Amino acid sequence: MRRYIRALLLCTVFAVLSGLYVYSKVFYSDVSVRWNGARRAFIPQRGTGARRGSAVRAGPQKPHWYNRYIMRQSSQMEGAGNRVQTSPEPTMHLAVVACGERLEETLTMIKSAVLFSIKRLYLHVFAEDQLHASFMEALESWPDFLRLRFNYTVYSISFPSENAGEWKRLFKPCASQRLFLPLILKDIDSIVYVDSDILFLQPVDGLWDFLSRFNPSQLAAMSPEHEEPRIAWYSRFARHPFYGRTGINSGVMLMNMTRMRSTFFKNDMTPVGLRWEELLMPLLQKYKLNITWGDQDLLNIIFHHNPEFLLEFPCKWNYRPDHCIYGSNCASAEEDGIYVLHGNRGVYHDYKQPAFRGVYDAIKEYSFGSDPVASLLDPLEEELLKTTHTYCGKSHTLFTKRLALSLANINRNTTHGR
Repeated sequence: MRRYIRALLLCTVFAVLSGLYVYSKVFYSDVSVRWNGARRAFIPQRGTGARRGSAVRAGPQKPHWYNRYIMRQSSQMEGAGNRVQTSPEPTMHLAVVACGERLEETLTMIKSAVLFSIKRLYLHVFAEDQLHASFMEALESWPDFLRLRFNYTVYSISFPSENAGEWKRLFKPCASQRLFLPLILKDIDSIVYVDSDILFLQPVDGLWDFLSRFNPSQLAAMSPEHEEPRIAWYSRFARHPFYGRTGINSGVMLMNMTRMRSTFFKNDMTPVGLRWEELLMPLLQKYKLNITWGDQDLLNIIFHHNPEFLLEFPCKWNYRPDHCIYGSNCASAEEDGIYVLHGNRGVYHDYKQPAFRGVYDAIKEYSFGSDPVASLLDPLEEELLKTTHTYCGKSHTLFTKRLALSLANINRNTTHGR
């Protein structure tokens, strides 16, 4: 009898242990799918400043959008579990930094990027913590046909602990965050960085294609600060080294971050090359009393000493008031129209350059799904005709030449659900 009791006890123990083993396998398999098998709209990351649990804390306050966010993630996880392994869809990465009163301006930039893009976009939004919920609420409220074309991550602002306050206050609030993208987004190969006051009038894809034009040494692309050295700021006023004849403008910057992380940069501080993470702080300490435009000046200094690392793209990809305020001086825009509009100096929000503000207001007020010609292009052209008393307004056809072609594709993209 005792033998039977012992056998029964052993069988019971084995059954319990087997059950625990099976449960642990199922549990960890589920965790793996949830964290590795799906792309999420909010991805907290340790060490990058993004807060764990931010989305959850925001949920009860905004249930109408947070529930939509949760449903979208559940749908993506279910799809990830059932999807047959195929070649990944090409994705373009776009980064922007938003601090202070830049929420609406940044959302308008994102709107222009998503409206006209062809390939899928992944947005990397770096913002102050109090703006996170507002970004998520706005992006989750966009219609499904548009949300299918992009995904996003919202990050907290993150600087090296040493001199973090100094980096954050350099020039515009948080603008120098772009310098640290290669060190934060370690798993991303390449990215397009844009200032929040950028508007795409042409698909991001055309800018992304410059990556394929990089030679083996090039790791970044920007446009010149100006086309004419006699009226350019750097050639007249700079108190530090700068790139080329007129310097470069960093409002639109294409980066191969894999190369940036592995390259040794020549400099005027040491006879040996320094890696990107070793270069930034000494450069700031040496030139902080001589720079005016913050991180853009630091980039000019870096590429002054390493011009072979930079590809220049034409000014039509970074068209600013400087290109028309004293008369038209951007040949590529005169020929093809403006591809990317850069409303620096706050021209979207005052009346000093009404042509720039007109384009900004037209895109901001456009309703998703409405006729793009009747709702955006026609009213904009009418508004631009009122700006011909300014030099930029005299070139108003440049503002709509490329935009008209991009708008013609909106209905096609909507129909196919790209």
